[in-house]
Amino acid sequence: MPKKPIFTSPQEAEAAFYEALERGDLDAMMSVWAEDEEIVCVHPGGPRLNGYALVREGWRHIFEGGTRLKVQLLALSTVHSPFTAVHSVIEQISVIGQKHLAAPVVATNVFIRGALGWRMIVHHASPVPPNSIGDAPQVLH
Repeated sequence: MPKKPIFTSPQEAEAAFYEALERGDLDAMMSVWAEDEEIVCVHPGGPRLNGYALVREGWRHIFEGGTRLKVQLLALSTVHSPFTAVHSVIEQISVIGQKHLAAPVVATNVFIRGALGWRMIVHHASPVPPNSIGDAPQVLH
């Protein structure tokens, strides 16, 4: 098994996450994640995947489809402490080779810093309602 990279910042880990997503590279994707049973991943419209094995299986299923994606990050908002980072982004996702297949997704990425550098512990992505980017919320909860 190849040695996992050490990410020296949450930004570096996040860049590796999106590069792996665009390449459809499962091993690179999982090298970003903490090897922990408490990790959580929610894909747009999908169930909550909890634990390393389920998160890996979810990404394997997505990559197995063979669809290549291009992701542009918009509206990054971050909160950092010495050992945690929370990034809220809008992912403008396009299907490569399909001019008219693009959709914005709002995502929250959470990272922790440990002995082996920064690792993702949460990726929660949801579809953005039509014409809502930048609009003020109509209902607060």
